[in-house]
Amino acid sequence: MARPALPMEQTEAGLPERVTIWEVGPRDGLQNEKTVVPVEVKAEFIRRLLAAGLPIVEATSFVHPRWVPQLADAAELMSGLGEAGRDLPVLVPNERGLDRALELGLRHVAIFGSATETFAQRNLNRDLESQFAMFEPTVRRAREAGLDVRAYVSMCFGDPWEGAVPIEQVVMVGCRLLDLGASQLSLGDTIGVGTPGHVTALVRAFAAAGVGTERLAVHFHDTYGQALANAHAALLAGVTTFDASAGGLGGCPYAESATGNLATEDLVWMLRGLGVESGVDLPALVATSVWMAEQLGRPSPSRVVQALGTRGAESGA
Repeated sequence: MARPALPMEQTEAGLPERVTIWEVGPRDGLQNEKTVVPVEVKAEFIRRLLAAGLPIVEATSFVHPRWVPQLADAAELMSGLGEAGRDLPVLVPNERGLDRALELGLRHVAIFGSATETFAQRNLNRDLESQFAMFEPTVRRAREAGLDVRAYVSMCFGDPWEGAVPIEQVVMVGCRLLDLGASQLSLGDTIGVGTPGHVTALVRAFAAAGVGTERLAVHFHDTYGQALANAHAALLAGVTTFDASAGGLGGCPYAESATGNLATEDLVWMLRGLGVESGVDLPALVATSVWMAEQLGRPSPSRVVQALGTRGAESGA
């Protein structure tokens, strides 16, 4: 049976005309791999993603290799990407990570905070309050050096140790990070338990606190099959920046059966069907994820990659 290469477009009232996809596959996806991916493969992956029209590709993290050995080659990767690499965001957990980014002349960094006490202690070795003191000099120095700073907040929709996370607590943490000097806040459903109504309520709570959707991004995991539904709810709420991972790379180590990040291809397919522009060449992106799956030795979990990748194979493409 023939499969359509692109969905039929049917617009929906109240949606933005265009969104930005913040591609996290090379960093958030590959950091969860059990084996280390060669730096040459990572560099080629990033180049292919950029060529497919993704406007922002988060390349790596300057975290200590002891904690994330899969990204121990961060400096080598960014150096090898040359001038193009200077515009790619990187995660910096603290001032030491920022120092490494500054040495390479990078222009965009991100910090990674927690909405809950337990995850802050487990992931940052800080309590909920003292994480801000850790981030303050990192953000201040980055801004003084002319760098853009993004802030991630994890466990915004639920925590595996604490359970439900109060919306007002998420808003408090997010506003504190923005007040430090972050230009954008990415709200993470780290264990994939969020639902559309929860997404709408959280976005509205930030609006009530004076934080508009132009400063928000969303980062969904598909553990319970809700990522696309949550993305649609965020669209309706006015969010225009969406984190996603090519081929659905990545997973959550804190929830059994977690199926990883929202696949970029699945998001683009939905956006195309809704008439929302992203600038992404879907066939090129699918081909990139098929190639990356071959490098990793396993099929992509993305449903669109499975459908279109198989279609391409059947047609001899």
